[in-house]
Amino acid sequence: MMFARIPASKASKIIPRFLRLGLINRNIKISKGEGCRFIPILEGKEDVVTKMGYDFAESPVQFICRTSPQERILADLSDLPKNILNNLPRKWEYIGRIVIIKLEKSAEPYKQRIGKAYANQLKMDTVCVDRKGISGEFRRPSMEIIYGTQTEGTRLENGILYSLDVTKVMFASGNMDERKRMKFLDCTGETVVDMFAGIGYFTLPIAKFANPYRVIACEKNPESFKFLKKNIELNDVSNIVIPVLGDNRDLDIEDATVDRVLMGYVKKTSDFLLKALRMIKPGGMIHYHDTFHIREYRKMVNEIFDKYCPGRYEIKNIREVKSFAPSVSHYVIDVKIS
Repeated sequence: MMFARIPASKASKIIPRFLRLGLINRNIKISKGEGCRFIPILEGKEDVVTKMGYDFAESPVQFICRTSPQERILADLSDLPKNILNNLPRKWEYIGRIVIIKLEKSAEPYKQRIGKAYANQLKMDTVCVDRKGISGEFRRPSMEIIYGTQTEGTRLENGILYSLDVTKVMFASGNMDERKRMKFLDCTGETVVDMFAGIGYFTLPIAKFANPYRVIACEKNPESFKFLKKNIELNDVSNIVIPVLGDNRDLDIEDATVDRVLMGYVKKTSDFLLKALRMIKPGGMIHYHDTFHIREYRKMVNEIFDKYCPGRYEIKNIREVKSFAPSVSHYVIDVKIS
């Protein structure tokens, strides 16, 4: 095996060029040397590399496994009944070194075997099964550990660290695009209130990237609040975010003093709209989340705001966050209050 030796400082430009020219053996790992990178070159392509002005060197050969995790998991569990193998999950979620999957009822007798296989092939410490999603006022998850013991992990997403206990606190992966959108808002100099902060889903990207003056993050669930405080520290925004434990309707905030309100809740969001309207300044923005029938969401949004602030609102944008149920979706509505 021949390895082209290239300067480490130029690797980010040279490696993509070699790939485009079809020079690299993609079954062998690129290795590092002092101030250089060793690029595995396909047999018969050495002259091309030499003409480009690069020399060759020896390096240990490390093969890359090109089989997918799904293929490796199926191979590990190949002795299980075929109907079980056919229904094994092909996708999953990561929270640190914890993987979360869903299982069919038929797989119950084999769940420990399945958990071990997923942990081994995905190189995870813990495997959990999401049984019923989230429920209750505090949106608690229903998780069963089928391998390992670790339940706390940290997820890096869009430059934000989210730490949580997967058995006590939800993490909605379907809201990822909305969390990312918060990062790119212009909140320069604003006072922002997050009425349903959770572990900081929307608070953290706004505080870290959107340049607000301050963010008041309210959370009622003590478990979520514990991780909200931890995540504020992890993301170095303690000088911007003020965490508040309790019902957001009890927030001690003067009327018309807030520039932006986040209402990241669903189903009963309108119960909290009067508080948001009291806090918001004229010209302020409310990001209102709720679930609506896919053919009636515009009508229902107008009915809600006509009831609570008739003639004083302008709908700037409506976005579908994710599907929630058959013919029902979770939407976020950006509403300017005049």
